[in-house]
Amino acid sequence: MQRILSISDKRLLLLATATRLLKKPKAKKEAKRFVKYGIVGVLGTIIDFSILNILIFFVGWSTPFGKLSANIVSTGVAIISNFICHRAWTFPESQSRNGGVQLLQFTIVSIAGLLLNTLVFYLAGHYFFELFLPMTIAIQLAKATASVVILFWNFGVNRLWTYRGL
Repeated sequence: MQRILSISDKRLLLLATATRLLKKPKAKKEAKRFVKYGIVGVLGTIIDFSILNILIFFVGWSTPFGKLSANIVSTGVAIISNFICHRAWTFPESQSRNGGVQLLQFTIVSIAGLLLNTLVFYLAGHYFFELFLPMTIAIQLAKATASVVILFWNFGVNRLWTYRGL
């Protein structure tokens, strides 16, 4: 006889499975790396927003071209900062490899992530959140949704390509 699980039963089963997985040394190490990756991502976001706002509001890059240029510069600095932090802290074993190749791989993943982020941001905002929420809230939720998706994308692809075998 097949038993239908309730939502609370499914949650308990998921929690038990996750707990079993995290008891394995390799899974525990990956979970720790994922948390570090997230922390570095938050630092990169702070750097990105800070430089963007400094360039636009204090340096005066407030024309449409200036804003675009400020975004490119701030994103580039954040990508390099994140790469350095990941190489030193999240994936310290990677320091024995060619840093230039890794930086190129990391940048490619980051640019693809930026494109995916933009797509998720637009779709989540335009086709979901903006349908039933004020725009100010919808934008924040769309950006948060895109950021979570990109966290998993960037970690997964960088783990499999940039930091493969570590």
